[in-house]
Amino acid sequence: MNFIYILSGFVILILGGNWLLKSAVSLSLRLDIPKIIIGMTVVSFATSAPELIVSLKAALEDHPDISLGNVIGSNIANLGFVLAIVLMVGTIKVEKSFYITDWPVMMLASVMLYLFLAFDGELQRWEGLVLFLTLLLVLIYLLKFQKVAVIDEMPEDEVILTLVKTFFYLLIGGASLWAGSELLIEGAVNIATDYGVSKRVIGITVISVGTSIPELAASLVAILRKEKAISMGNLLGSNMFNILAVLGITSMITPLRVEDERLISFDLVWMLFFALIIFPLVFTPGRMKLSWPEGLILLGAYIIFIALVF
Repeated sequence: MNFIYILSGFVILILGGNWLLKSAVSLSLRLDIPKIIIGMTVVSFATSAPELIVSLKAALEDHPDISLGNVIGSNIANLGFVLAIVLMVGTIKVEKSFYITDWPVMMLASVMLYLFLAFDGELQRWEGLVLFLTLLLVLIYLLKFQKVAVIDEMPEDEVILTLVKTFFYLLIGGASLWAGSELLIEGAVNIATDYGVSKRVIGITVISVGTSIPELAASLVAILRKEKAISMGNLLGSNMFNILAVLGITSMITPLRVEDERLISFDLVWMLFFALIIFPLVFTPGRMKLSWPEGLILLGAYIIFIALVF
């Protein structure tokens, strides 16, 4: 039954995220907000909504390791699993924005999270505020200096819905996100209890991979349509948002104290490893591109990580 809860939770979360995205984009277009701002803020926040709701609900129900494990595991899965699968399908030509903004900002966010948690084993409210303010500064910088890199973040089917439809999707999307997170966390906590597995392991594996499915779908669609720069930017941007927005907002509402120390000594170190290894892979052996050999390296490293987690 718990596995049905988890599967149902994932399905409802994905549907809720899509409905929320549809209503948010429609409302933004109706308010005549420039598309580039919609793409960088509204779309990014809407696509991170499932991770945010799951992490926030887990934290409020006193399961901080699920909350932290969800984000840390998601970031590892985005690079070690999702990017690896995408590279098996096609080659990604990396744009200049990769080493100017995308990778440095993702690394900055990753290092900040590691330092905050390693210092006292807790992500406090003021640290969450620092993370969120960093996100705002990054968005302002991108809007001012890097507009070209983010113009294509708008969804393909952008339409202005009627006000009734907009608020209907907003309502049903929000309700679905909450209901999905309820089922997901209920099933995950029960499995952890029944099988004697730590909440950290459930968060870092099952939940994180599930909440990374939308990134996998978006990236595969992007590369199959030959929108290769978007595919890479989508994953790095998602990792940045997971830390700065999801954990920033969650810890501002309720501080996150690490229960299982391996979240810091093992999981966070692996997250930093995957973030770091992307940079040399982009420059060797072929300059500014990633293809199936790099995909095999990433997937191999991810399999080793999962094996060591258990």
